[in-house]
Amino acid sequence: MLRIFGLFLALSISLPLASQSIDEDQLGAWYMYFYNKSFGDSQFGIQGDFQFRNWNLGGDLEQLLLRSGLTYKLEDANVLLTLGYANITTGAFGDSDATTGENRIYQEALIPQALGNRVQLTHRFRYEQRFVENQDFRTRFRYNIFMNVLLNKDAMEKGTLYAALYNEIFINGEREIGDGRQVQTFDRNRTYLGFGYGIAKGLRVQVGWMRQSTVSWEKNQAQLSLHHSF
Repeated sequence: MLRIFGLFLALSISLPLASQSIDEDQLGAWYMYFYNKSFGDSQFGIQGDFQFRNWNLGGDLEQLLLRSGLTYKLEDANVLLTLGYANITTGAFGDSDATTGENRIYQEALIPQALGNRVQLTHRFRYEQRFVENQDFRTRFRYNIFMNVLLNKDAMEKGTLYAALYNEIFINGEREIGDGRQVQTFDRNRTYLGFGYGIAKGLRVQVGWMRQSTVSWEKNQAQLSLHHSF
């Protein structure tokens, strides 16, 4: 009897702490800064991004993501390789202030491809090693195809207006994440459409809409990003 009462009490306490279900109709917002720099005439450089992601337009933290990596451009091929690290804080949807931490190491390859003068494709292959709080070690595979369509000029420069599109798919490397918990092989997919403008040499701003689909939910996100090459 005491065991049954204890179990009932534990469930009663835990229920109010359960996270709210995600409101799929609520528009979220991601505010992002991307940067990259080459070290003089060498093949080395750095690149990264800082992202402030919200479940709503602001104030309900979805994720704070800080990511940077060392890049190396292959001498005989137009391929950029990156070895990097990311720190991620993920917030629960709604009124809860609960967060989960993650440290991540990643390797990626960026392969640009030109289709004529005004269509720029980039293929990105990324492999992640994830150390998520209260989970076993995990890995994930990602592939993203980006497309920029220049609308008024033949080069990405000051004054260039362009359309931006991408689609990225995420695949989990492991399904078992500890304590009898499992995830699906498919993790998520992101589809994006936006427009950008060249503010200055090496600096452009982009605004758009992204649809993120996971096994459990789908949600629309507004995105505002600054892209900086220096």
